[in-house]
Amino acid sequence: MRSYSPDLTPPWKKSTPAPEVPAEPDLVVEEVTTGFCGAVIRCEKTAEGPTVTLEDRFGKHRVFPMVARGFLLEGRPVTLVRPRPGGPGGGAARPAAPARTASGSVAVPGARARVARAGRIYVEGRHDAELVEKVWGDDLRIEGVVVEYLGGIDDLPAVVAEFGPAPDARLGVLVDHLVPGSKESRIAAAAGGADVADVLVLGHPYIDVWEAVKPSSVGIRAWPKVPRGEDWKTGVCEALGWPANTGAAWQAILSRVHSYRDLEPALLGRVEELIDFVTVGGSA
Repeated sequence: MRSYSPDLTPPWKKSTPAPEVPAEPDLVVEEVTTGFCGAVIRCEKTAEGPTVTLEDRFGKHRVFPMVARGFLLEGRPVTLVRPRPGGPGGGAARPAAPARTASGSVAVPGARARVARAGRIYVEGRHDAELVEKVWGDDLRIEGVVVEYLGGIDDLPAVVAEFGPAPDARLGVLVDHLVPGSKESRIAAAAGGADVADVLVLGHPYIDVWEAVKPSSVGIRAWPKVPRGEDWKTGVCEALGWPANTGAAWQAILSRVHSYRDLEPALLGRVEELIDFVTVGGSA
């Protein structure tokens, strides 16, 4: 009887031809040697040959040579080529790019929402909750994670104690302006975020979640500096010449957020960590 050995050669190292795929903007691929996954930003000619620039979900850019079988599209090796002028791929058929959620995850068409987990993610305010829902809502429903807002974190230690975190009911908390020496950092420490296994308190450095939206997405050069002691949101509206209606201002800002690309990496990473934390080892 003939014996057969399994073929352990990675698919991108096989010698069989791979389909050529035009590197259209927003096509999401994975570079085979590094595992870097991102959307195509641009293609360029260089002395060493054509290159493609990819942007991952955290806004990081990497440049790669467009070599044969150099990328994976939906797990299959492909050879990226420069798009032809006048149309996507010059009319050539190509594998469809996987649909993506606003957070950059692969979309799961027809997926039903999972029964809510016992674990939760708490955020400071309504604006934080609305932003998380807009970008990560699809992911949260598939994972069965509920996000609730607290209306401030002054009573966070008592809130954590009342929740009663456990291995099957983990609690993640997202805090604004969590920087060394701040009031927020002292409250987070008192809540036991660093010491309790089933609680994770993380934060971003921005005074308010508004500031975690990239200025370019909002259509401004930068977020204004507001003097200490002055209400930050009111000061922002005044400095930018917006009407003194912070609720309307937030809705205008939120309308400019379409995906993770509109948010600063310092917020993206923290939310992803919290989702991972409350879903690992938990049950629905």
